Amino acid sequence: MKKVKKAIFPVAGLGTRFLPATKAIPKELLPVVDQPVINYAIEEAREAGIEKFIFIVSRGKSAIQDYFDHAPELEQVLELRDKRDALQVLRCTEIYAGDAIFVRQPRPLGLGHAIWCARNLIQDEPFAVLLPDDIVQGERACMAQLIEAYDSLGGSVIAVQQVPKERTSRYGILDPGERKNPLIEVKGLIEKPAPGRAPSDLAVIGRYILDPTVFDYLDLEIEGARGEIQITDAINNSIGKAAVHGFLFEGTRYDCGDKLGFLKANIVFGLKHSELGPGLKAFLKTIDLEG
Repeated sequence: MKKVKKAIFPVAGLGTRFLPATKAIPKELLPVVDQPVINYAIEEAREAGIEKFIFIVSRGKSAIQDYFDHAPELEQVLELRDKRDALQVLRCTEIYAGDAIFVRQPRPLGLGHAIWCARNLIQDEPFAVLLPDDIVQGERACMAQLIEAYDSLGGSVIAVQQVPKERTSRYGILDPGERKNPLIEVKGLIEKPAPGRAPSDLAVIGRYILDPTVFDYLDLEIEGARGEIQITDAINNSIGKAAVHGFLFEGTRYDCGDKLGFLKANIVFGLKHSELGPGLKAFLKTIDLEG
């Protein structure tokens, strides 16, 4: 089996839930404590052995490209002021020349379409997809867990978690087959089913290893739910051509595309921060939650 070395990061969304902040700043650059949301996904991908980073962007997202670029003027100032710690942090945000590729999605036609925009860069290789809105905290990177499962199974491996049945309409939901924890055979996926129609409580989150057979369906540009080209439809179409498994990952997922999830992530990561944690913990104890 071919190794997973390329990852797609769909970052073309408008971030309307975070307006007016996202009028000028891409939502992926909003900070969780001291680094932007997208940096957590990049670090996770690097830990999993990803070598090529493909960003699907839209008009107005040039700041993401600037973030991962070399900043010689800023580095020069930090060197002159002997701010070595800040300089090291800055250099960790850079991606080596040629390893970051930016692809324009001209119209917002859904996640499946965003992934399809990278088809010529992926060709016949397996690839990862990381949605930066999801930050997964755990002892081991979520993507590393998926790649380990892929190395044993091949095909497509999708990160899943159990959700309350009343919330199934917010996710792609597995129609599960044989289950050998943490692996679950996928007989099908249903996009955002009503609670009474959901075949399980196993929801797909923003981490995928995908077999390139998904492009067979994406090439057809068929609209699915909400008039968008859905990756769930493409995965359904690939079943039978390649194995598809859900994977119950170890870790806690924070939905930073949602305001409450974003606040939760800032609190949790703030409490774990070596410098800020003690002060934040002391402050939280002083808050009158009923006031």
